[in-house]
Amino acid sequence: MGHIWRCAHLLLYCCLLLSTTGVQGSGYLKYKDPKQPLNTRIDDLLSRMSLAEKIGQMAQIERSIATPDVIKNNYIGSVLSGGGSWPAPQATVQEWASMVTEMQKAALSTPLGIPMIYGIDAVHGHGNVYKATIFPHNVGLGATRDPELAKKIGAAVALEVRATGIPYIFAPCVAVCRDPRWGRCYESFSEDPKVVQMMTQIIPGFQGEAPPSSLGRPFVAGTRNVAACAKHYVGDGGTYKGINENNTIIDFHGLLQIHMPPYYNAVINSVSSIMVSFSSWNGVRMHANHFLVTDFLKNKLKFRGFVISDWEALDKMTNPRGSDYHLSIKLGVLAGIDMVMIPFNYTGFIGNLTSLVLDNTIPMSRIDDAVRRILRVKFTMGLFENPFPDPSLAGELGKQEHRDLAREAVRKSLVLLKNGKYGEKPLLPLPKKCGKLLVAGSYADNLGGQCGGWTITWQGLEGNNLTAGTTILEGIKSTVDGSAQVVFSEEPSPDFVQKGGFNYAIVVVGEPPYAESQGDNLNLTIPAPGPSVIETVCSNVKCIVVLISGRPLLIEPYINKIDAFVAAWLPGTEGKGVADVLFGDYGFTGKLSRTWFKSVDQLPMNVGDPHYDPLFPFGFGLETHPSF
Repeated sequence: MGHIWRCAHLLLYCCLLLSTTGVQGSGYLKYKDPKQPLNTRIDDLLSRMSLAEKIGQMAQIERSIATPDVIKNNYIGSVLSGGGSWPAPQATVQEWASMVTEMQKAALSTPLGIPMIYGIDAVHGHGNVYKATIFPHNVGLGATRDPELAKKIGAAVALEVRATGIPYIFAPCVAVCRDPRWGRCYESFSEDPKVVQMMTQIIPGFQGEAPPSSLGRPFVAGTRNVAACAKHYVGDGGTYKGINENNTIIDFHGLLQIHMPPYYNAVINSVSSIMVSFSSWNGVRMHANHFLVTDFLKNKLKFRGFVISDWEALDKMTNPRGSDYHLSIKLGVLAGIDMVMIPFNYTGFIGNLTSLVLDNTIPMSRIDDAVRRILRVKFTMGLFENPFPDPSLAGELGKQEHRDLAREAVRKSLVLLKNGKYGEKPLLPLPKKCGKLLVAGSYADNLGGQCGGWTITWQGLEGNNLTAGTTILEGIKSTVDGSAQVVFSEEPSPDFVQKGGFNYAIVVVGEPPYAESQGDNLNLTIPAPGPSVIETVCSNVKCIVVLISGRPLLIEPYINKIDAFVAAWLPGTEGKGVADVLFGDYGFTGKLSRTWFKSVDQLPMNVGDPHYDPLFPFGFGLETHPSF
């Protein structure tokens, strides 16, 4: 009798266990069947989820705290690498993929086995990763006016990101930068929304070309593509004096006319997610703006992907930061944010959001909408069927075809703003048999400088020990004829220049790397020793000045001394692209994607403004022909 009782007790225990785990693995589960319609899979999985599992899907945490136990015990739905966050210094593709695999195993070990989605900034290539191809920043790509090139770059970046096992990127930035004093202006394709709209073709590059039946809904073609994220919604490029995360003062008509258009294209191009801006619109923080996030983006534009917050953005909604996290979560989630880039205080996020749901402050319908959107992207991109890195893609990182594409992008992004002094014949292209050539300036032999921010580290770093690539000086040396003598002096003395017997000089000056608020700059002068090098060299030798910068800088005081002037923006790792055009293997074709001011007192000044009086107008760019 005791034996029968023990058997009955064991049977009851097994039944209870099966009922509490949703009978995982013991029978047919619609949500695990890729042949089922998308909404059937979403509905089935959502119906099985507890509140804790739903809130876990809304949580995105930083790699550095994402242990297997944290992921498993909190049902974490997403992990990210912040700028400069890697598994190890100079980590290999295999080390990245191994890290993602271990995290994914933890996510899949939960009862429902929902894969986590790993996200990373890839704003000009897979910037966090050693030896990745670094493409020109968006300000340079905007100067190409070449959406097909942008699409090709998107596809190459997707492959490099997937090589490390990562399926989701926080790109592209579709800001319309209206003031170059903003520290993120180089992340913007242009001051003109039409150019930004044109360059959103990078999205089908990242995600793959959506078929007509999927247009306007999240789409990722497969394991050689990534889910994209258009950012930062909306008005990030229009803040007062270009101050990062500040207030964009503009009426609704102006917002729709200038800052909103790229999001129309992003949604039509099936972008998977949209990141909300740190900034405010007329004093209302975007992360608390129900009208723009829910009423307009989700309901009016019919965006079906998920809306993600920016880094610690909910904390920043109160002053001092994080002083009322409960209120911040309430405002953000009710505004329509679906996934929160927490990224560290996950216990505070989960605890506060749980209590807000349990006391009916946030309705379950709002939570279900958020989770439904996140699951839609995960199902659509095939994450349930292919949750792990594909080792066959390891060779995609930094591959030569991608470097060749980046070099092409450099060539097409260069804008020739002056070519010969008044009354004199054009100086460019230079002959490869150029005699004795002086190369000067702090950015001629500075790989980190030419890559800019968001390269290996968040802020970027100067010097040549950062990653693999070719400096502008190396490109020049490999391009000139064997008879030419190239002499490099970063900061030559007047005596050295006068007595050097130089036929020509190339002076490469610029601004140091920066990202976000650290790049906000109210004077926009060329940093020392740039001006003195220009003065010393250009007073004595026929000179070409190449400017490495994320935006127009104050060049007007020096422009008459310069024979030729080239805006090279932040070209990335492939410095040979600069030499390709300077020496006539290719012609200059780039056109300004930004207005070049005479004085910062004119700012903000954009094409179409009354009293438009630039040094070089929007769309300007001299052309040359290849010298064959």
